[in-house]
Amino acid sequence: MKHVFKTALLSLALATSAYAQDSSPAESDLYKIVKVSSPEGIILEIGGVASVPNGDMAVSTRRGEVWVIENPTSPRPFFRKFASGLHEILGLVWKDGSFYCAQRGELTKLTDTNGDGKADKYETVFAWPVSGHYHEYSFGPKIAPDGSFFVSANVAFGDEEWWRGESKVPYRGWVMKISPDGKMEPWATGMRSPCGLGMIDGELFYTDNQGDWMGSGGVWHVKKGAFVGHPAGLRWTGLPNSPVKLTQEEFYKTFDERRKRDANGRAIKPENDATDKNPLLLFEAKKKFPEIQLPAVWLPHGVLGISNSEIISDDTHGAFGPFAGQMLVGDQGQSKIMRVSLEKVNGEFQGVAFDFRSGFQSGVLRMAFAKDNSLFVGETNRGWGSAGEANEGLQRLVWTGKTPFEMKTVRAQPDGFEIEFTQPIDRASAEDLASYKVKSFIYKYHSTYGSPTINEVNNAVKGVKVSEDGLKARIIVDGLRQYYIHQLTLDGIREKNSKFSLVHTNAYYTLNNIPAGEKLSLSGVSTKSSATAEATTKKPVTPAKEAPAKGGAKAATKVLSFEEIKPLLTKYTCLACHNADKRQVGPAYRDVAKRNYSNEKIVDLIYNPKPENWPGYATPMAPMPQVPRGDALKIAAWINSLKNAPAAANP
Repeated sequence: MKHVFKTALLSLALATSAYAQDSSPAESDLYKIVKVSSPEGIILEIGGVASVPNGDMAVSTRRGEVWVIENPTSPRPFFRKFASGLHEILGLVWKDGSFYCAQRGELTKLTDTNGDGKADKYETVFAWPVSGHYHEYSFGPKIAPDGSFFVSANVAFGDEEWWRGESKVPYRGWVMKISPDGKMEPWATGMRSPCGLGMIDGELFYTDNQGDWMGSGGVWHVKKGAFVGHPAGLRWTGLPNSPVKLTQEEFYKTFDERRKRDANGRAIKPENDATDKNPLLLFEAKKKFPEIQLPAVWLPHGVLGISNSEIISDDTHGAFGPFAGQMLVGDQGQSKIMRVSLEKVNGEFQGVAFDFRSGFQSGVLRMAFAKDNSLFVGETNRGWGSAGEANEGLQRLVWTGKTPFEMKTVRAQPDGFEIEFTQPIDRASAEDLASYKVKSFIYKYHSTYGSPTINEVNNAVKGVKVSEDGLKARIIVDGLRQYYIHQLTLDGIREKNSKFSLVHTNAYYTLNNIPAGEKLSLSGVSTKSSATAEATTKKPVTPAKEAPAKGGAKAATKVLSFEEIKPLLTKYTCLACHNADKRQVGPAYRDVAKRNYSNEKIVDLIYNPKPENWPGYATPMAPMPQVPRGDALKIAAWINSLKNAPAAANP
């Protein structure tokens, strides 16, 4: 009996130990990335993915081909070339027995009239001008509720001012609506690089990414007549049928282009000014020009992507997980997918964005659901750079059936936010104010390429009320700021039964409008905080005096390990573009170390990058004046430590 009792205790101890070490599920435990087998010799630099009513899938490539994939979810799908000879197809849809695609300069209809499985009829639905500039990509189409098509057109860049978006020919920087019989209606302008169009519940949305006049990426609701912020397309508002009346001349009278030249007459690239105490903000510009459409959701640069792409809706009715009806947004640069949940407040869309699934083999450009409710993900890397080992690819994302413990959505309240979860939360952790952190920030609106986050404020969480079913927590947040991004961090929340933490602990809510309504009373909420209790019980620690360096010299910057430097690289979004050992969007840190720059020189290059030093990279690095000098020196010292270190030591 004594032996049995000891054995039982040992089993309990082992079980408890295993439970304590069991970690929360990761993205890969919940959504599996599966490679789609393709025939040898096919290079899938994918620009479009479309589902076909019979269960086939189709992809278009940047090399001008359209492939139909039969039995697409089987281990050995069959690829059939449907069309070829087209010009960089960056979008594909199926409608009424034909495919429609956006080439560089036209919307094209592709039809198989004789039933042999190949397009034998290529029709131009509508053509728009091109100047020949490499950056004049065209995206789409998306099908409108009335059967028309929406397409979008990228701006070019200046011949000398390579950083400045320009609309060299009509409707670059615009969204156009095109009827099936070829009539074009200018719809909206202000776009810089409108790679991702999405038709969600009959409403058109689009994504843009960081650049001049674009402090960060985001998702915009594209109303007819909207101006979303980039002034290049305003050049054409005087053309017939333009729904936008604001002109470039009016805009530049109010907002400085920052066009300057040096003593030799060469254009000077405007840089982010860390000393600028009163930067212009987009919502302030809207007060002057009401036609400006604010982003429904900001996607913070380097955190939720760097080159935002396709928008689709999860219309699987729960067959792809607990996020039915929400947006999935791709990102080319970080090779991942984000999740966005919208609501309407005061008649305008706004909402929250989360990370969803990273780890794709190349840049995520296009997505479409297959008949089995798996998600086909089309990828490309050429000329743009991305995370991942491959330059192209086609993969599937498959839900394992396990419900992820996530913030399902976040809704704005008059005094804070209501957070809804996919599974019941542990009440003890949820009623502890220390489980929640909120900070708010925004971006500059200026002609400079990108923007650091500015005006950062920590917003105190004053109280929390947990619903009876444990699926919602309403938090009272001090100092809500209209138009600002509010980052909610829920590191302390645990699931009720497993005690797992959230798969993703951060949410980014764009608070364009604060709703009216009843505020919570502090008398009816939890105001306890373990952080406060811990602070009051801890004895103050007297910091040890640092021994002076020998000879009175200032101590050299300590070289940190990768694990020690990683939080700084993450905080300042360095890892969005750089990897320690391999080329990504920017050069590998090890390659930077080989240049033999001093630590001080690297710090200077963080603040004032020199893209001309790295001619093989298409995406120039934006200046990073927001990085404190002390942190920049730590990063520089770590980079230089890679020069002779083995690769395995620096993951």
